[in-house]
Amino acid sequence: MSDIFEQDINDEAEDLSSLEDNNYKNDDSIDENFVYPNPLFLTKLEYSSEGVYVSLPKNIKDLKKDDYVIIPTRYGKDLAKVLGKINYPVGIKPSEIVTAERKANQDDLKKFNDLAAKEADAFKTFKEKVADHKLDMKLIAVHFLLEESKALFFFSSENRVDFRELVKDLVSVFKMRIELRQIGVRDESRITGGLGVCGRPYCCHSICDKLPPVSIKMAKEQSLSLNSMKISGQCGRLLCCLSYEYGCYCEARKTLPNEGLHIRYDDTNFKITDVNPLKRIIRMLGEDGRLLEIPASRFSKENGKWYLH
Repeated sequence: MSDIFEQDINDEAEDLSSLEDNNYKNDDSIDENFVYPNPLFLTKLEYSSEGVYVSLPKNIKDLKKDDYVIIPTRYGKDLAKVLGKINYPVGIKPSEIVTAERKANQDDLKKFNDLAAKEADAFKTFKEKVADHKLDMKLIAVHFLLEESKALFFFSSENRVDFRELVKDLVSVFKMRIELRQIGVRDESRITGGLGVCGRPYCCHSICDKLPPVSIKMAKEQSLSLNSMKISGQCGRLLCCLSYEYGCYCEARKTLPNEGLHIRYDDTNFKITDVNPLKRIIRMLGEDGRLLEIPASRFSKENGKWYLH
């Protein structure tokens, strides 16, 4: 157990249900027989921090890190930045892979930069129109698609918003298709980025954009204090890293005795009070008051029963 969590008390009294996010579901349906394209690259839509797996058409021989390509997205054809080549594709669904249209040229990059400058003005216009219509909306990001006459506005709100009149106003100003997308607090953190309680960039912004479901059970499995200030991120939901590390803890615990187990050692009855699966250290409290820290390598399981040697 990490030292920063050991001194917390009365954790069970806090209602932590609001930290869990039920809007995101894991879809583990992976086709084991699928043959991945080779080469396969990971790209990023910089305006939304979404990762997209990209295969190459015949007219593109290879890509390097920091190259740009035109790809089909859920919003329309757009520019994506190449993060690198996927040498060992694992857990990638076929539906997550798209084929690049072409490699971006200098004209594409110039247009992209020109549109980025217009996005700053569009941000101000959007906020003015929202104020005029007295809507409860927080604008997160604005993006103009590179290959289509279309503007995307990402916003958050605690309630559902009727923005039909707002869209009409925006169309009259920008003279193009307008798409408003209401996003959740976790999506907002993924797009805006920032530093987490660990001092490092948000996992959802810098490592993975998939926003996996995170539960209180995961925090308990990792022996963390159930203190909302310690296990929640800036978005107000449980830390993404709890989900990333959960599998490692589960696998490690399979080879270790459980907390609460009673075991006989040195002619004394001991109770296992803490199991650290990463350091592989087990703490035991004896009836005589002794508190021992024993390496996990000294424990063995024989015929369903644990022994300490």
